[in-house]
Amino acid sequence: MDRLWSRLGVRTLAVALLIGGIAGGVHLGQHRNQLKQGDQAQLAMDVDAADLQMLKARQNEHAAARAQQREAESDAAAKAASEAKSTAGKASSLRQAVADHKAAVKKAKSQANSNTGTVPYNGPIPGSCKDFVGNRATGCALLLAEDFGIDQFPCLDNIFTKESGWNAHAENKGSGAYGIPQALPGDRMSSVASDWRTNPATQIKWGIGYIKGRYHTPCKAWSYWQAHNSY
Repeated sequence: MDRLWSRLGVRTLAVALLIGGIAGGVHLGQHRNQLKQGDQAQLAMDVDAADLQMLKARQNEHAAARAQQREAESDAAAKAASEAKSTAGKASSLRQAVADHKAAVKKAKSQANSNTGTVPYNGPIPGSCKDFVGNRATGCALLLAEDFGIDQFPCLDNIFTKESGWNAHAENKGSGAYGIPQALPGDRMSSVASDWRTNPATQIKWGIGYIKGRYHTPCKAWSYWQAHNSY
């Protein structure tokens, strides 16, 4: 009988230990599952926080890029406006300069073509064309042939002396002006004769005709020349 109770006691203890082990294992498994779930939840929270920070960083980058673009566009617009204003100012100044030049030329021509604007010639008046020789004598005779008085010859003499020194072969290499009257271009004198390159009379006749048509008299032409160094 004692042996039987001993065996029953051992078996009972073994069953109790087994049940306790199973219960402890179940409890341990549950605890492990809870820990695992907690770790996963923490990991998810960490991932969400990292994504949120990355999103904010990208938003900041986009905002900075937009701000730089707006600043660049504003600078470009300001520069374009400044250049446009400068160009308009230069164009206005150029138009004014052209207008002033045209007004000055018109005024000079008006003075040259009016008696009140003519500076009278006060030099000596030759007695006749016999007082001259060479091309000057030819010029004096042609001037009288155009119904000008001998008093106009000193003015013609001054102009042609300044222009060419009465040299029929005088040539301005820069402008192409040629001959005694420095016609520009020289072949304009072909309207008088084809020998304009070598014949002083042809050149002088053309020069007197040019002066008569534009200034009316040699002395008015000389007045204009004195103001502008050309006629």
